Amino acid sequence: MTDYRISEAAELLGVSDDTVRRWVESGALEARTDHAGRSVVGGVELAALAVERARTPDDPSAGTSSARNRLTGLVTRILSDTVMSQVELQAGPFRLVSLMSTEAVRELGLEVGSRATAVVKATTVLVETPR
Repeated sequence: MTDYRISEAAELLGVSDDTVRRWVESGALEARTDHAGRSVVGGVELAALAVERARTPDDPSAGTSSARNRLTGLVTRILSDTVMSQVELQAGPFRLVSLMSTEAVRELGLEVGSRATAVVKATTVLVETPR
């Protein structure tokens, strides 16, 4: 089983070390001591907590769609020329980049600081692991 130090768990969940420690103290997350005397949490427990605590901001404009991957966040950058635009969106700890027509940017009213939702429908998703 994979174990994570408190700081690693915090990084993976996008919270502070203190938040993970509070979850351990409150019993929301179980920790144990490793061979070096450090507090660690199990990967299975961490994954369960991540799913339980996952929150996606509501998308009031969401309709019915077969796409399940919806990431709501803030537009942080727009690079445009006369035909195409590159739009960057920060959704929690995730940075997404979309290429679209400049006409679409105007029609959607996208500007830096505006709220937007990235809808991802992919037939291929690659998964990597550290070495």
